[in-house]
Amino acid sequence: MQSLFDLHGPAPCPAPFNLAAYVLGQAAAQPDKIALAVVRPAGAERWSYGRLEQAVRGVAGGLAAMGLRPGAPVLLRLGNTVDFPIAFLGAIAAGLLPVPTSSQLTAPEITKLAAEIDPALVIAGPGIARPDHPAPVIDTAALERFFGHAPADYAMGDPDRAAYMIYTSGTSGVPRGVVHAHRAVWARRMMWEGWYGLTANDRLLHAGAFNWTYTLGTGLLDPWSIGATALIPGEGVTPQALPLLLKRFDATIFAAAPGVYRQMLKGDAALNLPRLRHGLSAGEKLPEALRAAWTEATGTPIYEALGMSECSTFISGSPARPAPVPASGYPQPGRRIAVLGEDFQPVPRGTPGQLAVSRRDPGLMLGYWKAEAETASRFHGEWFLTGDMVAMAEDGAITYLGRADDMMNAGGFRVSPVEVEAALSQHPAIHEAAATEIAVKADTTVIAAFYTGAELPEEELRAFAAERLARYKQPRLYVHLDALPRGANNKLNRRLIRQQYEAAHGQA
Repeated sequence: MQSLFDLHGPAPCPAPFNLAAYVLGQAAAQPDKIALAVVRPAGAERWSYGRLEQAVRGVAGGLAAMGLRPGAPVLLRLGNTVDFPIAFLGAIAAGLLPVPTSSQLTAPEITKLAAEIDPALVIAGPGIARPDHPAPVIDTAALERFFGHAPADYAMGDPDRAAYMIYTSGTSGVPRGVVHAHRAVWARRMMWEGWYGLTANDRLLHAGAFNWTYTLGTGLLDPWSIGATALIPGEGVTPQALPLLLKRFDATIFAAAPGVYRQMLKGDAALNLPRLRHGLSAGEKLPEALRAAWTEATGTPIYEALGMSECSTFISGSPARPAPVPASGYPQPGRRIAVLGEDFQPVPRGTPGQLAVSRRDPGLMLGYWKAEAETASRFHGEWFLTGDMVAMAEDGAITYLGRADDMMNAGGFRVSPVEVEAALSQHPAIHEAAATEIAVKADTTVIAAFYTGAELPEEELRAFAAERLARYKQPRLYVHLDALPRGANNKLNRRLIRQQYEAAHGQA
């Protein structure tokens, strides 16, 4: 049997359509229900559906009054506060193109992105690096004044038009803007049963920050679309405090990256969570030992999902269909996926190949911003090539085998080795640099930098990287080598570097 999977999903996205109008559709029916609670051990800041929609439509009204052209990019430089999703949805409601970016990006990094985006407006929070760009800037005080602005009507239109853009590292190693259509949020309905088991009665606590795309989709947009309550930890809440918050605020579903689960299990807090039904994991591969330890400690399962910035999650286990070990999950109902060989044809089930998603998938990106050639290179006929190596079992379960390229993963963020290497190579004493992901323990990996030239103090290297790279991109390990291994074509062999280091340190 071929590694091809095709299931019918939800009805086509209705038209005309606006992503923000759809996400906040519950506001008219239940304006007083709590849509969001920003939770801390000392209490919670609560937002009803009615208050949330007023703020979003107020921001839309304020932005519309500025006279920005339809579809104009709006660069979001906001921290871990409720201002972020309100600005994001407000821009979409007004027919603009919000571009969320990590608050950790340095001034040179965000200036480089802004030159490519050419935003019509920057919305910036305090203490967050702003780009050197002529676009006008409004701060959070001005943004929050918009919450009470005369509300704008939603800008309705073709569900296939651009709604927002997020940045990821493309296969070239250069950060790329991934442009998504308004219909992308409608496609997320396939996750409700295919991953979450989500209902309107759920209280979903996501451990991530507001301004992380995993939190934005799983922690906010999906609960609001179905009429559930989203719980987000406030700024400064540590993983050790999460068990208390899960219990105190009656969370029924918990979503986090694997590293958060690991830290919670190492903490002293009791994991007595009587209302919790299950956990969700995404962002990086969930180690089986970690999954088993969580289930033993809490009595609840974790359902894993596999996806990417270009299509969100589309492979997952769920309460309705748990994935067998070691599989990540099954294609969600409504997805058409295949596992392709080097000839771009589906391989027999059980045979490793590259995971591909049909270009007809409603959740698939429109393309990379100002990169038509790279967009085209990711498609072959019907298929969008993910770069993930997997195997499909006879029953359709998908087991993740690794990346087809050298991309690294740092706490759920994909990081380009080329970008890290370019930053480190600016040091006058470094001749060459290579970055790769290294296993330091059985279930823990870090970004490591290998370099030639003068051997330097690690403190100096860390300080040098901190000036040029966001924290999640900064290497956690620095290793001096006499030479970097290269292949027959003189191409840097990062895989060999990793294998040699792990073998020498007992992690092979």
